[in-house]
Order: sequence, then C-alpha cells, then structure tokens
Amino acid sequence: MSQKDYEAEIAAFIRTRGITRCPTACAAPTHASGGPADRAALRQRAERLEAQREEKARQTWIRTIAA
Repeated sequence: MSQKDYEAEIAAFIRTRGITRCPTACAAPTHASGGPADRAALRQRAERLEAQREEKARQTWIRTIAA
C-alpha cells in the first residue's frame, strides 16, 4: 500500500467513524505537543492518578500499622 493510499484509508476511517483525535492522546503523554487544553487535561489526569496512588499507599500503610 502506498503512503497516499494509506493516508486516504485513514482519512476515510476518521470520516466514517467521526473520530477527531487519537483515543490514546488522553490516556498517556506522547512526544507530540498538543494544544493548551489537551496539556491541561493530561496534567489534571496525571495529578488525579497520582493522588489516587498516594491515597491507596496511605491506606495500605494505615492497615499495616493497625495490624
């Protein structure tokens, strides 16, 4: 498949599915630089996941100490 055919297939897929962005763009940081809103959303997600991880570790520590 030529590069031109490949790009046409991808464009057709995006048009028919209504996909506007890569679904993994919100799941993990990439090497590409997104817009300010996307960067803010990624930063908020990372902060939320880190807070959840810290809370889980704190709860584990509390249960260990209480035992």
